[in-house]
Amino acid sequence: MADIKDPENTIILTLKDGEVVIELLPAVAPEHTARMKELARAGAYDNVAFHRVIDGFMAQTGDVEHGNMENNFNLRRAGTGGSDLPDLPAEFSRLPHDRGTLGAARSMNPNSANSQFFINFKDNHFLNGQYTVYGRVISGMQHVDNIMRGEPPANPDRMIRMVVAADA
Repeated sequence: MADIKDPENTIILTLKDGEVVIELLPAVAPEHTARMKELARAGAYDNVAFHRVIDGFMAQTGDVEHGNMENNFNLRRAGTGGSDLPDLPAEFSRLPHDRGTLGAARSMNPNSANSQFFINFKDNHFLNGQYTVYGRVISGMQHVDNIMRGEPPANPDRMIRMVVAADA
């Protein structure tokens, strides 16, 4: 596992093949970082499907409303929901959407991000300045690369568990 420098701003994401360690970036995107930690601590991300996974692009998940595969799961609606919390304002920065970065998923409205996020499979610089970058995978990217592809995948993978490293 990666050398964790700031456990309070590090996420441990358990996937079917192993753990993914994500360093959050509170200095860059404090609201998005706080939201991910709040939802992780509430257990809201546990068992949520990767509902949109595009080879050579990214893996999207985090629909805590419609994406929980253990609770009222609806694959057709996965990706249309958020959380009970209000949407977040965009926190755009100069950080590029490089392989392994975490981006906030949203609708056409730049201030509509809520609980959904995506992990970039490769450098996707065409997203720069349009989607909030608020974390980066520091270990376990090979497990992200193994997520089942599809829009939606026929048999989606899920986030088995997400915890803040300080709580692990």
